[in-house]
Amino acid sequence: MFEIEPIGIIHSPFRDGYDNVPVQGRFSPDTEGTVELLPRYREGLRDLDGFSHIILLYYFHKSDSVKMTARPYLDEKERGIFAIRSPHRPNHIGMTIVRLEGIEGTLLRIKGLDMIDGTPLLDIKPYSPVFDNFRDTRIGWMARYSEQEPDDPRVKSREEWLHE
Repeated sequence: MFEIEPIGIIHSPFRDGYDNVPVQGRFSPDTEGTVELLPRYREGLRDLDGFSHIILLYYFHKSDSVKMTARPYLDEKERGIFAIRSPHRPNHIGMTIVRLEGIEGTLLRIKGLDMIDGTPLLDIKPYSPVFDNFRDTRIGWMARYSEQEPDDPRVKSREEWLHE
């Protein structure tokens, strides 16, 4: 077994999983928040300010259930957990690409987030279209949403958050 310790905390305007949270951060690009990195990781921020976007890996600390199938927020059909972006996954690990607005010491100002306030941060990676953007992709059941983005979909109830 191994252990992972948070490297910081994500702060957002959302207090719980059903506090009008966007289902994906890019659907709410103006939502502002901060990342409070632990001081011992400060040196790791060197050169990050040259990137417009970063990838945040975090722990879904409010999810206390694991489901192998669930209904995704944007669909009516139940799908396998590894084919959707539910927080109720075996290891409760989430990922969001956010816009990096600035760095002040160990505080990162970000936009376009979809996490709950107090979310433990596991890692930060720079977003690069050279590495992270693939041209010839298949997106399975999500293909029907590729033509138009939903109009700022948000989770508004506990039942919706739990996929019930």
